[in-house]
Amino acid sequence: MPITIVNSIASWFLKKRIHQIELFLKYPNEVQHELLINLIRIAKDTEIGKLYDFSSITNYEDFAERVPVICYEDFHEHIERSRLGEANIFWPGTIKWFAKSSGTTNAQSKFIPVTEASLEDCHYAASKDLLCIYLNNNEDSQLFTGKSLRLGGSKELYKENGSAFGDLSAILIDNMPFWAEFSSTPSNKVSLMSNWEVKMEAIVKETIDENVTSLAGVPSWMLVLLNNVLEYSGKTDITEIWPNLEVYFHGGVSFAPYKSQYENIIKKSNFRYYEIYNASEGFFAIQDQNNSDELLLMLDYGIFYEFIPMDEYGTSQQRIIPLSQVILDVNYAVIITTNAGLWRYKIGDTVRFTSVRPYRIKITGRTKHHINVFGEELIIENAEMALAKTCNETNAEIVEFTVAPVFMEGKEKGAHEWLIEFKTPPESIHRFQYILDEKLQDLNSDYKAKRYNNMTLNCPLINVARQDLFHDWLKKQDKLGGQHKVPRLANSRTYLDDLLAMQTVKQY
Repeated sequence: MPITIVNSIASWFLKKRIHQIELFLKYPNEVQHELLINLIRIAKDTEIGKLYDFSSITNYEDFAERVPVICYEDFHEHIERSRLGEANIFWPGTIKWFAKSSGTTNAQSKFIPVTEASLEDCHYAASKDLLCIYLNNNEDSQLFTGKSLRLGGSKELYKENGSAFGDLSAILIDNMPFWAEFSSTPSNKVSLMSNWEVKMEAIVKETIDENVTSLAGVPSWMLVLLNNVLEYSGKTDITEIWPNLEVYFHGGVSFAPYKSQYENIIKKSNFRYYEIYNASEGFFAIQDQNNSDELLLMLDYGIFYEFIPMDEYGTSQQRIIPLSQVILDVNYAVIITTNAGLWRYKIGDTVRFTSVRPYRIKITGRTKHHINVFGEELIIENAEMALAKTCNETNAEIVEFTVAPVFMEGKEKGAHEWLIEFKTPPESIHRFQYILDEKLQDLNSDYKAKRYNNMTLNCPLINVARQDLFHDWLKKQDKLGGQHKVPRLANSRTYLDDLLAMQTVKQY
């Protein structure tokens, strides 16, 4: 069958989903309420369902009153029992797969349940929707005339006590229908290689002669791969290698600090970038418009959403609200109830709504990934945006960064200490330092107030990291791979001091 016909059939099939998306766009709160009641009904005979008497719950108010909000540590015992083969604990039947994640706040491994329902109705459904939305927005797309270069995690699946665990990407690849591999590259064999550095070399060699039309993966790691492709080929523009490349689907970390670097190596005026918001716990949101930085919250994937205003988070005044009560431009912690058996689970992410008709969001960071030692409430969104603007003004490019507080001692004021690995350093670090401070003050009024006349905070300190420092640190932690990220903001100096101990740095 000619490729153009395959492309047309695939496009037609995926676009049919648009009508279902329009339903939750028109009736979002009704769709969410019906979804919650259905989850409760399905799980009513599980151990959790009997504990909270799911059989008698008929509305959100009953659910919110009876079922407590939990974090991973609260649920750990139930998950471990499920991993050992016990059935019907928090979801009907025996759970076969668990997505292993170290998270970004501590080294403890987390095992997030992945049920057949969450696999099919959330993760795979979202992958189809991403393509559906993209094709609906770009009718001239030739996406299916070539292959998608996917860059996932670096761990194979490990079997234990009848269940399997590994990176979410490994679970998805392992369960993918056989025909799906024909439209993806590299092969499953290479994708599931456990040695990340060997895997990168194998991906380059296997994909360089393919007709790649799309990219999918975490920006920091994908950039490493693309630079390796350029080095291997001797080219300076990725489209010299893959002339039909048209879109990059990215997620996992903010794209802002990396965008200029992508534009430098993908020199195609109509090239598109599409962001997604997914995690081991579920697939949550998709960019639904070209050239946008907002993500459409997907409401029919078997995930019920609740939110905690971050200015109340962890306090006696903490409120937990459903989607119908959110307002614009408030920073919220995300709570989810899912078809993987997670009940009112804190995923540790924060978002703010940019629209409520429909519900669109921006990811603002992590509940534990901010700096608020001095009342400055600096969140990842502020730090990444300020850094991107500073790089733009100083013609600098970064590889990675992390920030930690310098605590007050005696009469010494506090400060924020940055460790930045540059791909292209600025001509003047001192000018970079000054502009970064200025941009942070522009973006965050609390930070600006603490910086006023050096009242509480001194000017930020900048450490220039040696080449490959963050790569070496991740390797030391056994965290090389597409799903692992460097913690970017912290209220402690644990990460920063560990990184500083691995190199000689110059501080400004």
